[in-house]
Amino acid sequence: MRSILPLLIASLSVLYAFKADKKPVIYIIGDSTVRNFNNQQRGWGSFLSSFLDTTKISVDNQAMAGRSTRTFIKENRWNKVDSMMKSGDYLLMQFGHNEGSKPDTSRAGYRGVLQGTGEETKELTWKDGTIETVHTYGWYLRKFIREAKAKGVTPVVISMIPRNQWKDGKVLRANESYGKWAKEVAEQEDVFFIDLNKITADKYDQLGADKVKDYFYGDHTHTNEVGARINASSVIEGIRLDKKQPLNKYIKK
Repeated sequence: MRSILPLLIASLSVLYAFKADKKPVIYIIGDSTVRNFNNQQRGWGSFLSSFLDTTKISVDNQAMAGRSTRTFIKENRWNKVDSMMKSGDYLLMQFGHNEGSKPDTSRAGYRGVLQGTGEETKELTWKDGTIETVHTYGWYLRKFIREAKAKGVTPVVISMIPRNQWKDGKVLRANESYGKWAKEVAEQEDVFFIDLNKITADKYDQLGADKVKDYFYGDHTHTNEVGARINASSVIEGIRLDKKQPLNKYIKK
């Protein structure tokens, strides 16, 4: 009996490890508003797990400061995420803050994309002779969505958080640009969408500019920890708004 016991314990340990490995993962891709290594500026993706039952699901925040949809792919960051994802996982994507420059071979244009959701392209020739084809914001989102779907992963498109910019007492929204295009792509591809831009902007409008400024650090784009936690809670609210969203079952009660 004594000789069997260690073998039984070892077998149970292997079984437990196998089950733990099967736990689904939420992969997050995005920019510095999602993940930020600055001690004072924080992204909402760093706090999402505090709202979830992490005994049943885990969060892997692969967002990177300064990246756009285009450069996230160009720098092979997407390839890394794609190689890790497995069937049953989730992919949350939030981009839009770094896409706005005119795409060209200058430092300023390195991360810019074409506006909209169409199939337009622009060819760039770099100094070393490399030719790069630049696409629209929507095209890049579709790439993430379709390649995730092909692996059995559930994509969730999230509109960008608002900046701390105001007009006539209301925070400026992205509902005529990147927020609108994110929603359009989600509808076209029949995937889940969280209108984080609207949810958070509604909160900001209610709180007012004087209070909201306390949620940012250093500029009008990057939140501090308090602001990031508010935005993480807004993501959870967005999940709860859609009763068909399977992530609901992982939210802490």
